[in-house]
Amino acid sequence: MHPMLPFSREQFVAVFADYNVVLGPISSAAPLMGLALVVLLAQPSPRHDRMIGSGLAAFWIWTGVVYHGLFFARINGAAWLFGALFVLQGGLLLRATIARRLRFAAPQGLAGIAGWALVAYAVVFYPLIGVASGQSVSELPPFGLTPCPLTLSTLGCLLLAPASSPRALWPIPVLWSLIGGSAAALLDIPQDWPLLVGGVAAAALMIVRRRAGLGATAAS
Repeated sequence: MHPMLPFSREQFVAVFADYNVVLGPISSAAPLMGLALVVLLAQPSPRHDRMIGSGLAAFWIWTGVVYHGLFFARINGAAWLFGALFVLQGGLLLRATIARRLRFAAPQGLAGIAGWALVAYAVVFYPLIGVASGQSVSELPPFGLTPCPLTLSTLGCLLLAPASSPRALWPIPVLWSLIGGSAAALLDIPQDWPLLVGGVAAAALMIVRRRAGLGATAAS
């Protein structure tokens, strides 16, 4: 057991192995879900906006209930709180999607580059780094169905949304980037290390974009 965490690295990785066994073909299809997200983001439209928003909402709710509530809670009592936050985030995403307040037309400049980088990392490089660091494929967190790759891809999607998107969509992914990134550093999970930098950078870019948008509105 790690002195700063209620579980060891071995226990943490074993949760993913058990999770993947239970999910079976759902886990195997996770890379295809990531590819579908990229395709939808690359072809902005109102219909694709609704598909992306509702898909992200479903991922957050699933991860909160199934991963945190049924699996991670076995080794960490705080998983129940984490699960509640993930379900709340899913509800916020779903509400914004239904209200048509969530669009994904990629902005120009640094925010757009960072958004695509986070999505690409979560979909492509995250599992590759996991395998390169010694994890077997059966131990990898599946895309969209586990907290860290889901958080990375969600932060990327939010950067690809207009600055006027609901601010309530940001706090929980940024908070998890700090929690998950810190735990990854303590447990030596290299594919999760970018969470810390990615969360802080995404939040900073969001604040800059929002202030720039308010300034432009005031000037006009």
